[in-house]
Amino acid sequence: MLEPRRKARTLSAELADTLALRIRNQDYAPGTKLPKELDIMQEFGVSRTVVREAISNLQAAGMAETRHGIGTFALLPEDNRLFRVHPDQLGTLRDTIALLELRIGLETEAAALAAMRRTSENLAKLRLTLDAFLQAIEAGDNAVQADFQFHTEIALATQNAHFIQFMALLGERVIPRGRLNPPSDTTPVRKAYLLRVHQEHESIFSAILNQDVDAARAAARTHLSNSRERLRLGEINTQ
Repeated sequence: MLEPRRKARTLSAELADTLALRIRNQDYAPGTKLPKELDIMQEFGVSRTVVREAISNLQAAGMAETRHGIGTFALLPEDNRLFRVHPDQLGTLRDTIALLELRIGLETEAAALAAMRRTSENLAKLRLTLDAFLQAIEAGDNAVQADFQFHTEIALATQNAHFIQFMALLGERVIPRGRLNPPSDTTPVRKAYLLRVHQEHESIFSAILNQDVDAARAAARTHLSNSRERLRLGEINTQ
């Protein structure tokens, strides 16, 4: 069991080292699924937060990948050449804008495909994420989790595993305000900003609901382009 009095960041680093060693020793054979969060929590006597941070560290090191709705898998050594965004590649405003430019290219087409292929189940899950986003705003939260889940659900609605894996590789850290703002801020200006984001999400959802491919593509591009401009103008930092 890991020492319970250590700081969470230290615990997660130690856990990541332990899991990485098991992958190198092939206790977790490359390509196989890692134990479930709960099993790791029980084995090492740590919290869910520690486990998730450790898994994030493994992903950043190229030793694991999470497949949405399936689980986290140990990577083969040659898989380290796969595309991924490391945390140190998001350290500056320019880095964050560069990633948004990549997302504009990919996620606009994801929205178009989602409009073409979405199922009733996809629509129901998208609606739940929109409701969760609004609830988070009312609770004074930054709504990062609901925001990322909305974009992930669009990827799922494409019925294309590559879009799903792309979002899984990026993770919640690609939502800029999750890194640039405190997790809770109830100022009126901040709330107004999040409500604008919510309305942009609603526009994307409406186009997907109506199976309007061109409108979905345009709404997604507008939303992500607006995010880029808000970053350039410093709105995300100041609100």
